[in-house]
Amino acid sequence: MLEKPLARKDGKPERAILVGLATRDQPRALLAEYLDELEFLARTANAETIQTFTQSLDHPDVRTFVGKGKFQEIAEYIEENDIDLLIFDDELSPSQLRNLGEALPETKVLDRANLILDIFAQRARTAHAKTQVELAQYQYLLPRLTNMWTHLQKQKGGIGMKGPGEKEIETDRRIIRDRISALKKDLAAIDRQMATQRGNRGALVRVALVGYTNAGKSTLMNRLSKSEVFAENKLFATLDTTVRKVVVHNLPFLLSDTVGFIRKLPHQLVESFKSTLDETRESDLLVHIIDVSHPQFEDHLKVVEETLAEIGAGAQRTMLIFNKIDQLEDPSGEVSREHLIEGLRHQFAQHNGPVLFLSAKTKEGMDSLREVLYAEVRELHVQRFPHNHFLY
Repeated sequence: MLEKPLARKDGKPERAILVGLATRDQPRALLAEYLDELEFLARTANAETIQTFTQSLDHPDVRTFVGKGKFQEIAEYIEENDIDLLIFDDELSPSQLRNLGEALPETKVLDRANLILDIFAQRARTAHAKTQVELAQYQYLLPRLTNMWTHLQKQKGGIGMKGPGEKEIETDRRIIRDRISALKKDLAAIDRQMATQRGNRGALVRVALVGYTNAGKSTLMNRLSKSEVFAENKLFATLDTTVRKVVVHNLPFLLSDTVGFIRKLPHQLVESFKSTLDETRESDLLVHIIDVSHPQFEDHLKVVEETLAEIGAGAQRTMLIFNKIDQLEDPSGEVSREHLIEGLRHQFAQHNGPVLFLSAKTKEGMDSLREVLYAEVRELHVQRFPHNHFLY
């Protein structure tokens, strides 16, 4: 696993090339979108993308992911252009990782899952987030241990030892299994504490912000709660759940913001972060933030809905908030922003909750959001406290 941000000895970002496959299930148009996202991930991890390689195959090559000819082209490019990192858009099997490591001993080989895990490791701040990420890293590492040892010992500036024998690898496997067991116990203890904290907050209506990473959840959190939650134009700016008490028209409720979702999220992370997502699962109302200016926002919306279903929150009442309307424009320039919004309003008219359009950055539409949010929370409050609703 990568323990430090990706950087060369001279302090500059590591030079990376990206590799992706167009298959029957992933046409070239979709692959291009995935690789754009992979480049954003690489930049978030402080790596500079120098070149991208793609190939059309029915399925990944079992040895090197890409075909023999394409791999040779990639290897030559790496040698000629001082490349530090080779990043694949899909998860590599242990054997693929071994073969690539043997063929490219001077180059770090990562897959999308490993890159995301590294970003999470860089971004974790609290004990809870660090424990979740470390657990996911070890779960990813365990089946790949032999191959990663073989790869790392040959790397430029590697671990500085002859190849570890089978005995050393078996010892490391036991150490990692013991560490996984200890981390799970630590996480269970933290989860019990957090469950108690959530229970103590049970009197107030709970609202959770959800959405694809970089959709603007933290910016919206800051607007609604007048707090300073960390927000920036990078993926996974927020890992830990942030909960704030918000008051609209004298009606208090709890607003939470947690980690954003993404396509091809490593299953180890989904499993490790399920406890963090309890705040989402146990909320009374979800506010789904969508970056409407993104060309693939409908795909992002679907990914979030699928992930919510996976964690048991798919049936909750949900507001759809189409954010970043200040950046919304028709690529052809023929349709006005107002007509684009009207078309989307019609498209999502059957959604089982309010649908709003706004810009958290410019504050356009924020007053409407507060009014609708007040109405939704008030209805939930009346249901929970039928004798107190006259106060609002």
